[in-house]
Amino acid sequence: MKLLSIVVSAYNEEAGLHEFYRVTREYAKYLKEKNWDYEFIFVNDGSKDGTGEILLELSENDPEHVKVINFSRNFGHESAMIAGLDYAAGDGMVFMDADLQHPPENLEKIVDAFDSGFKVVSMVRTRNETAGIIKKITSGGFYWFINKVSDIYLEPNASDFFAITRSVQDILKKNYREKVRFLRGYVQNVGFRKTTIEYEAAPRVAGSSHYSIKKLFTFAMNTIMCFSNVPLKLGIFAGFFSGFLGMVLLIYTLCTHDGAPSGYATIVVLLCFMFAVLFIVIGIIGEYIAVLFEELKDRPLYIIEDMKNFDNKQ
Repeated sequence: MKLLSIVVSAYNEEAGLHEFYRVTREYAKYLKEKNWDYEFIFVNDGSKDGTGEILLELSENDPEHVKVINFSRNFGHESAMIAGLDYAAGDGMVFMDADLQHPPENLEKIVDAFDSGFKVVSMVRTRNETAGIIKKITSGGFYWFINKVSDIYLEPNASDFFAITRSVQDILKKNYREKVRFLRGYVQNVGFRKTTIEYEAAPRVAGSSHYSIKKLFTFAMNTIMCFSNVPLKLGIFAGFFSGFLGMVLLIYTLCTHDGAPSGYATIVVLLCFMFAVLFIVIGIIGEYIAVLFEELKDRPLYIIEDMKNFDNKQ
């Protein structure tokens, strides 16, 4: 019998964790009819509420199917997914959030895709009633921009709800260990035979999103830095454009014979514009240097405090 690892990142999810486990387990049980068993790998990402206690309870009540990884502190959603990837023992694995916005009824479709020979299953939202108009616009803009400036294609509305086989897992574990990372993008980047399954995002079972505007902005910036060097090239175009404006101003001044006082405002505006471009370019370079600095420090992606129901071989 094959094994499906259900990797779940949990950060302050005590309000909905029992319900997530109950609902997802009910759907996972039916996988045995398709010759698939299942395991949960819950990664407690340094939660400050009762998430750790609930996960301990679940691991004790269902040791055959529930495994728990507790981080020493909060390392972030990406690190939690990487940890689940590192310790998943399944022939296939699916990554889900613990808020039930990723409908577990799709597990059957995912294993069907694996049995059909697909190695990557990308889950794409068709509707998300909980997202506001601003989030929808910014999300659409993000996908459009990253697809324009990078050499990979991210399906619009693709989420951190996706599934891969063990062969893809092995490649990601060995070759994709950047400190600043975007696992969803890596999955799109490795190739292999891929299929797409559409789903409607359900309302959160409890609580609210842990992604603030600041976190979303940082996430978007890191993604761009990971997959594109186009922003670095913007300085070249900005330099040519600023030089062109300077030549236009010089020709205008020579042809009109204006005195300094009458052209003073124009000069000030152009100087402000060129300094703005300069500082933007310096900022972009600084972001790339920051990414390189993180790689050079070579600190661990996560630190595990303890683990439940993992055998010594893992």
